[in-house]
Amino acid sequence: MRIAAPAGFHVVQPGDTLYGIAFENGLDYKELADWNGLADPNLILAGARLRLTPPPRTAVTATPQPPTEPQSAVVAWDWPVRGILLKNYDEANGSKGIDIAGQKGSPVRAAAAGRVMYAGDGLRGYGKLIIIKHSDSLLSAYAHQERILVAEGERVALGHPVGTMGDSDAQRVKLHFEIREYGKPVDPLRYLPD
Repeated sequence: MRIAAPAGFHVVQPGDTLYGIAFENGLDYKELADWNGLADPNLILAGARLRLTPPPRTAVTATPQPPTEPQSAVVAWDWPVRGILLKNYDEANGSKGIDIAGQKGSPVRAAAAGRVMYAGDGLRGYGKLIIIKHSDSLLSAYAHQERILVAEGERVALGHPVGTMGDSDAQRVKLHFEIREYGKPVDPLRYLPD
């Protein structure tokens, strides 16, 4: 049972990770760590209350801006599965990624090299989910897995099997795939090859 938190806050539950909390709230995990004074983003304690918005400013300081160069240029991308595109990215209508049809049990592969930041089923609506960090600004997410084949902290290469197609927390077998830049969903088709 989740503990209720005041608006703009999240109470850490057993099994929560900073990456998962940031992902669920459309935030960059680095900002979330900074707003909450966390030196180590891997160390959060159950019961702690995390702010989900920047703290009030006490002095006028320049806000650091994300780099303007396209990070995708240094990350090689490929499709995590081959299949029929069921749903396109359309954040205005609630679709934060794309849905791809496939056969239950077929492999889901890392769309780019990186480190597994989350592997579990603690985020509502995503079923068995894997989140991979590819750079300081880019994450990818693989939802509705039948099985997770990687562990948190594991490094994966482009094309490495990370899970198998499933229908966990979904009405059919599919992969829901998202790419997030600085915590915000972006259209995966901008990154994936034609």
